[in-house]
Amino acid sequence: MKLSITVGALAVATASAFSPAFMPTNLRGSSALQMALEPGQTPIIIGLAADSGCGKSTFMRRVTSTFGGEVCGPLGGGFGNGGWETNTLVSDIATVICLDDYHLNDRNGRKVSGLTALNTAEQKFDLMYEHVKALKEGKNIMKPIYNHVNGTLDAPEEIEPTPVIIIEGLHPFVDDRVRELIDFSLYLDISPDVKLNWKIQRDMEERGHSLESIMASIEARKPDFDAYIEPQKKYADYVIEVLPTDLDPEDKKTLKVRAIQKKGVPDFTPAYLFDEGSEIEWTPSAEKLSSPAPGIKLAYRQEQYFGADVAVLEMDGNFDNIQELVYVESNIGNTNSKFYGEITQAMLSLADSPGSNNGTGLMQTLAAFAIRELFNKKSAAAKLAQSKEAVSA
Repeated sequence: MKLSITVGALAVATASAFSPAFMPTNLRGSSALQMALEPGQTPIIIGLAADSGCGKSTFMRRVTSTFGGEVCGPLGGGFGNGGWETNTLVSDIATVICLDDYHLNDRNGRKVSGLTALNTAEQKFDLMYEHVKALKEGKNIMKPIYNHVNGTLDAPEEIEPTPVIIIEGLHPFVDDRVRELIDFSLYLDISPDVKLNWKIQRDMEERGHSLESIMASIEARKPDFDAYIEPQKKYADYVIEVLPTDLDPEDKKTLKVRAIQKKGVPDFTPAYLFDEGSEIEWTPSAEKLSSPAPGIKLAYRQEQYFGADVAVLEMDGNFDNIQELVYVESNIGNTNSKFYGEITQAMLSLADSPGSNNGTGLMQTLAAFAIRELFNKKSAAAKLAQSKEAVSA
């Protein structure tokens, strides 16, 4: 089925609309939180893969805030203690572990090896597996710390398991043992053109780098990205694909974002537009949106992705007024929201975060809600199983 409704309009977003700019300011220890596992509870493990500078931190903020409760920063760390830091983020029931902490060598060590951090030879996969397995079994771990400030390997920190454990970084799906432990997997797929535009804005406009040096940096990383990072897409249950807009070929800042949702994943049902299983293109009415041209367009289609059946939800363009997202939200099904308007409310609550006025924020929020629903379903199933065991005992 093809559906085409005319009009709709939107403004141009900045290239920083999806940059990884989240650094919590509330640095408190885990003792202030109610994170303890219930007796017999098994944490769910979420994996997020992406290249550096692709918005993992912003996405994690959306995920942790979706679960509600207090959101805190790194466990006792920060950048004000002589350069010491920790990369671990926590909220009331979630812990986010950065897989950079499992680098084999520090920055100087990689200069000796001649390998980049993208190369799998620079990652401690055995230790990563042992730690993820221990956390899923409800055990504490002593996790290493890679210091992004100094490029050093710092003293380990103790991590307690929480109901939701998120591992994010360059290589979460490389090791098949780790993949077996992951309950839901996501990949942030940023197109080369968008990466270039973001890097130009950050490094050329903000840091004064030359275009030649920027291009050389991108080209130097590309072989290892192609070899070690991008192949992980095929393992993802949910891919957020960020592309240049189709609305205006001269526009280098507006984004088209696709949520590629794998079908048949346990406890996950893909979101859809209007009619589940259809093929739909939709331009919302200009009377419902206040943004100027080139507008906003959405689409929903069925595709194959690395041999798997997927449902693809797509948004191209920006919202001038995030509150108007509620009109679009009303036409999206399987959002896993608790009430009408919750997606819009979530976007408004993080209005200053990158991507909140475009498809990156929308698809990230839908993914965060899907993770929350998956957690709720698995928790309910575990409690039911426990009650049955208690009755039969």
